[in-house]
Amino acid sequence: MPDLATVLSAQARALPPEQRARLAEELLASLDPHDTEIDAAWDAEVRHRIDQIELGTVELIPADRAFSQVRLAIGR
Repeated sequence: MPDLATVLSAQARALPPEQRARLAEELLASLDPHDTEIDAAWDAEVRHRIDQIELGTVELIPADRAFSQVRLAIGR
């Protein structure tokens, strides 16, 4: 008789892709619980950066230019 993990795995594979992805995220999160203070700090930082972009107080750099600058800085 298969063990519970084998049965659950087979059932999970039968789910639609978006439900499998959600289940995978929840299972992974249960292995490494988040620190709510850290999550709140990241949320605040993201909100701050979005506000800066929307207010036009920062200069956005296209990715290709940013990557070129990084390559030059590391000598590649």
